[in-house]
Amino acid sequence: MEKVSIAIDGPSGAGKSTIAKIISKKLGIIYLDTGAMYRTVALKAIKSGVDTKDMDALDKLIHDVNIMVKYVNDKQHILLDDVDVTEDIRTPEVSMGASNVAIIPSVRIKMVKLQQEIAKHNSVVMDGRDIGTYVLPNASIKLFLVASVEERALRRYNELKEKGSSVSLEEVMSDIIERDRQDSTRAFAPLKKADDAVEIDSTKLSIEQTVEKILSIIQA
Repeated sequence: MEKVSIAIDGPSGAGKSTIAKIISKKLGIIYLDTGAMYRTVALKAIKSGVDTKDMDALDKLIHDVNIMVKYVNDKQHILLDDVDVTEDIRTPEVSMGASNVAIIPSVRIKMVKLQQEIAKHNSVVMDGRDIGTYVLPNASIKLFLVASVEERALRRYNELKEKGSSVSLEEVMSDIIERDRQDSTRAFAPLKKADDAVEIDSTKLSIEQTVEKILSIIQA
């Protein structure tokens, strides 16, 4: 198969990562979770006592952040300063911090360079907020995955509950609404549907139905 790049954008909790992982397995190509990179920067800031909204401090911090992506049994692992933080970056605190640091131009520029370098040498599925508009503007396939706020909050709540988190549904919904606002209104590379992206509303679709729909678009 010739090299292919698939961009899946959309708001927080729309199921981008879950769908992208399945698509990558079915097509036998790499899945790159770009959001994990921003989460890792946020984790570094939190561990360093740096406010994730402090642009000047993050401009300095980003130069000392060493992030590596590796694949173990086809699963993406992310390393921060040579330590595997794949599980550590999935907390609500890091989630909000990721949305904060993603606004910072110096952070995005460094992460995008890393993402583009990986896509340059591999067939990839990437998901995020600005893959089709900014990271991979020439992607082979561009998709924009959406779902209602209520559905996205419920999905994220159930996911966190399964991991033993005591967070409430109201807190999760509030977090998602705030992330939507931040992601859509940030000045640098905001969440936006690319002009040539196909929009898919997964509110009433199962994961399997969403995957089938996307595969039909890719293979058309």
